[in-house]
Amino acid sequence: MRLLVAALPEEITAFDQTDLPGFRVLVTGLGKLQAAVGLSEALRDDVFEEIVVVGTAGRLEPDAEGTVHEVAAAIQHDVADLDGVIGRHISLPERVGADTGVLIATGDRFIDDADTAAHIRALGATLVDMETYAYFWVAERHGVPIRVFKAVSDRAQDGATQLWDEVVATCSGWLRDRIRAEYGV
Repeated sequence: MRLLVAALPEEITAFDQTDLPGFRVLVTGLGKLQAAVGLSEALRDDVFEEIVVVGTAGRLEPDAEGTVHEVAAAIQHDVADLDGVIGRHISLPERVGADTGVLIATGDRFIDDADTAAHIRALGATLVDMETYAYFWVAERHGVPIRVFKAVSDRAQDGATQLWDEVVATCSGWLRDRIRAEYGV
């Protein structure tokens, strides 16, 4: 059994949950804390062969066009170590996931302005969201393989919040199509 994880119910509105053989669905809630707790509780109660995360993300790089990206790794853009180095936590790994591939920056704030997006882009990230770091970290602690698919919902700049509300259903459809293609469901 696989665990299909999303932060918000809007991100999986296109999924017919009765037509997902081999998957259990989990909606964790918004942000790193709810993501970590929700996924940890699910892994405490059941054994899964794989975690499959779906959700939306803002794009930081102009070449990150397209619909759905498979994310390989995550960093945190809203933490700093004791020396003030942004992206480094005092006790958590700087990067979780693979060493190469699409990098997402996670933080507990919806990014919707150009200056903040530029600052986060400087950390090397292509996409930005609010949960993926926590999902990778929890999966690694539990030794469960994880794949993360993010649909680009906005440019993480002015108006992104309003745009997300308008495009989340379309993003959910893209994610459903990708999961069907990847897993034959």
